[in-house]
Amino acid sequence: MSAVLETVYASAPIDQIILHTLELKHPAFEADAIRLCQGFDDIEATLEDGETATFIASGFGVSLPQRSMRGRQDLQFQLDNVTGDALQNIDAALEAGGSIQVIYRQFLESDLSAPAQLPTVMTAVSVKANARSVSVIASFHDLVNKAWPNKFYTPDFAPGLKYYG
Repeated sequence: MSAVLETVYASAPIDQIILHTLELKHPAFEADAIRLCQGFDDIEATLEDGETATFIASGFGVSLPQRSMRGRQDLQFQLDNVTGDALQNIDAALEAGGSIQVIYRQFLESDLSAPAQLPTVMTAVSVKANARSVSVIASFHDLVNKAWPNKFYTPDFAPGLKYYG
């Protein structure tokens, strides 16, 4: 976390507002991505790679993952009063299969030239959509429960195994 963002969290100055943004990506989406910001006004911000993106104002609630030693960290959010376009994109992604990438960024209202900290990139593990809202649970990769070594020694990988034993 950047020193400026830590200061804003610690002292809550009135001239600094944290803008929470979400970006949803999937090949089945009509546009490149769905970009939303929490608030009443659209914002145009510069992403970490230098690209300028427009985030559409939306009312959404975010429950950030806890910082702990658990294996799986979840970010939960709900989009209320979703537009027909967003709902169609989510439905198309669910029908097409694959995973929806969720990128969470924080910007300071006074400085939209870069995110206030590195973005959190997650994968949607649960998506529930209806005409009024979309609920999404996104998760980090579960590193604690990941198999190690990650390569399985099978006869396809190591042909000599078929002659063993």
